[in-house]
Amino acid sequence: MANITLAHGSGGRLMHELIRKKILGVYGNPVLNRMADAAVLELDKKRIAFTTDSFVVKPLIFKGGDIGKLAVCGTVNDLAVSGALPLYISCSLIIEEGLSEGLLMRFIASMKKEARTAGVEVVTGDIKVVEKGNCDGIFINTSGIGVVKYSRELSVRRIKPGDKVIINGTIADHGTAVMLARNDLGFKSGPKSDCASLNGLILMVLNKCSNVKFMRDPTRGGVAAVMNEIVEDAPFGIQLFEDKIPISKETASVCEILGIEPLQMANEGKVIAIVGPQDAGKALRIMKKHSLGRRGAIIGEVTKDFKGRVVLKTKVGGERIVDMPVLEVLPRIC
Repeated sequence: MANITLAHGSGGRLMHELIRKKILGVYGNPVLNRMADAAVLELDKKRIAFTTDSFVVKPLIFKGGDIGKLAVCGTVNDLAVSGALPLYISCSLIIEEGLSEGLLMRFIASMKKEARTAGVEVVTGDIKVVEKGNCDGIFINTSGIGVVKYSRELSVRRIKPGDKVIINGTIADHGTAVMLARNDLGFKSGPKSDCASLNGLILMVLNKCSNVKFMRDPTRGGVAAVMNEIVEDAPFGIQLFEDKIPISKETASVCEILGIEPLQMANEGKVIAIVGPQDAGKALRIMKKHSLGRRGAIIGEVTKDFKGRVVLKTKVGGERIVDMPVLEVLPRIC
């Protein structure tokens, strides 16, 4: 067997194949096989969503956030895109010997602040300390539970040609901000991470639009990975429109100079919604009323053409295939 590389944690093709071909072969069951951001379970005639995530971002502090804020936002968003009202999260800390108590308490304070913003409570946790050199300061694992409020299933199985692809704002800001915080690339300024809890925006849309069919937060692997996951083995394709995809001037400049594909860069405050055409305009208008959705846009549509493919219509009128990321653009991004 081959050895695990950093690319196996990138959210791209290697991670996808590791899960599908190896891990699901051991643990596979009808719930896990859906590979959703959160498992939706029925307990005592109530539907709950349950998720877990680990955060190993490097560096621990970046423009727009830190590992504490990121840990809460990531788990809240995984519950929200499953149609759930996030309620409770856990906090498990793996701390490197030598981390200052002041820095630890900064991250704890960030978690508390973001949990209050998102309306969730930290109700259980754990602490482990490992020898110096065995982790980069601190790793955080968070799990979350929420009650599923949306009555319809949010699933790839409901997607059909004609559906629209909507995003709530600019792409690639988190990945670019972490890259600039990690490397001395000579940029005097740059974008800040979009790290944010999206449960308020998402529930606004779900409460008023019955034709939302699927939601996903495009974190590792970015928009490209989510789009390719949707069309994998599907009898349809997706066409994206480059001139409709929102991207800030700062982020676009950094990506262009470094030769990075923005569609593959991580986001931590964005949600992609696949919405039936009759509700797409309404969903977008609702997003734009929220502070985290003002730069929302319809960026593509599901089509009978390009079966199993994601195709970008470029600003100059050409077309190019958007593949699932294979190699690691930037490891340790979240």
